Amino acid sequence: MMTMQVRRFSQDNDGIKNPIYVTSQDKQRLEDLLMEIELSDPRKHGDLKALTQELRRAVIVDPKDVFSDVITMNSRAEMRDLESGETDAFTLVFPSEANIDEEKISVLAPIGAGMLGYRVGDEFEWNVPGGLRRMKVTKVEYQPEAAGHFDR
Repeated sequence: MMTMQVRRFSQDNDGIKNPIYVTSQDKQRLEDLLMEIELSDPRKHGDLKALTQELRRAVIVDPKDVFSDVITMNSRAEMRDLESGETDAFTLVFPSEANIDEEKISVLAPIGAGMLGYRVGDEFEWNVPGGLRRMKVTKVEYQPEAAGHFDR
């Protein structure tokens, strides 16, 4: 019988945070995106500071070595709101692909930056415009790396 460890994370928990996992390819693409935005108008582009902080603390892994239950870019994941019990599924995408009607959420949106790099069973808190949300990753429905799609 397999047991699942619940790892809790608070956005500001006295500096102690559980690790997140980001592929080297995603890190490079996200850093390029952040640099491009800094050169344009950062006021129009979401939560840059939070994403930058997440990338700094991330454990960087080769795309072929990332755990299959990690939310990477272009992954589709199901999460449960720990306050309301409501479950939502989103695909984490770059800003140009974001479309809430298709459940594609930008990595620059607060909850998008918050879900990057977490694994099934992880719990995290993240500030969103409506207040603090406590979420638990319940399933990764699709991850490009696990499917052998390394060019996504």
